[in-house]
Amino acid sequence: MTDLTNPIYNDPDAARAHLEAIRWPNGVSCVHCGDYEGVHKLEGKSHRPGLWYCRSCRKQFSVTVGTVFERSHVALHKWVLATHLLSASKKGVSAHQLHRMLGVTYKTAWFMAHRIREAMKDETPGPLGGEGKVIEIDETYIGPKTYRLRGGKGWELVKGHSGKRKVLTLVERGGKARSVKLDKLNTRTIWEIVARTADRKSTLMSDDASWYKNVGDSFARHQIVNHTKREYARGPVSTNTIEGYFSIFKRGMRGIYQHCGEQHLQRYLTEFDFRYNHRIALGVNDAARADAALKGIEGKRLTYRRTRFGSDF
Repeated sequence: MTDLTNPIYNDPDAARAHLEAIRWPNGVSCVHCGDYEGVHKLEGKSHRPGLWYCRSCRKQFSVTVGTVFERSHVALHKWVLATHLLSASKKGVSAHQLHRMLGVTYKTAWFMAHRIREAMKDETPGPLGGEGKVIEIDETYIGPKTYRLRGGKGWELVKGHSGKRKVLTLVERGGKARSVKLDKLNTRTIWEIVARTADRKSTLMSDDASWYKNVGDSFARHQIVNHTKREYARGPVSTNTIEGYFSIFKRGMRGIYQHCGEQHLQRYLTEFDFRYNHRIALGVNDAARADAALKGIEGKRLTYRRTRFGSDF
């Protein structure tokens, strides 16, 4: 269980020490030149807390330099708490909830959440699956319902997925998930994602959608459940694992976040993938999951303008 009375959630100095231990587990190194031996802490009265100096390059730095927290005026313990809340909550935490709990403005809480999602991004993901393993693949759609005006009949619900955002997800059974927002859903775009995401020695399981048939031919084996005929499982052949992932994702998007601009959808997918890939079933508890997110802050920057208008993820 997480102890929210832990000083790292209430004291900026304890939070800073916690971040330093995560970022520099083998001792502090200069973020500018990488030197270890020439680094010492500046503890004079004129220096702000947590400031370090490197004799090799003669530059100052702190634990937040070169991270998504850089140049933030929000206290570090609030960053640590926000990261824990976003990591531990299975379906996410809204910016309004962070705004109330952290005592910051809504705009600040919204920006903090996006910076934390950037930290959750895996920069070097390995391929899913492998020999003897199973990968499930499926698509889903997210977005508001669309209505149209019919002459003399009033407004009616438009059936189908017109106007909705498209998401493709691959899940390794007992392993990790990878989700991508698509502009177009067709065999070509699926091929491109599968080529950089999945190990072709795996067994691929999908529904009977036409775009998976050619893609499945490149795998060691391709097994299909015929949803058109209301078949949802045939022994071990199913897409139930990925349907379970989608159920968590959609409950979070509808119940917690409620509205998501298309330019931000990939960031939310990154967040849900991160929690799924660091779940308890894989031996990761809430504290370890939050530490993994904090470890990911290094080497990334996210400005407000870039967050507002979206970015390539």
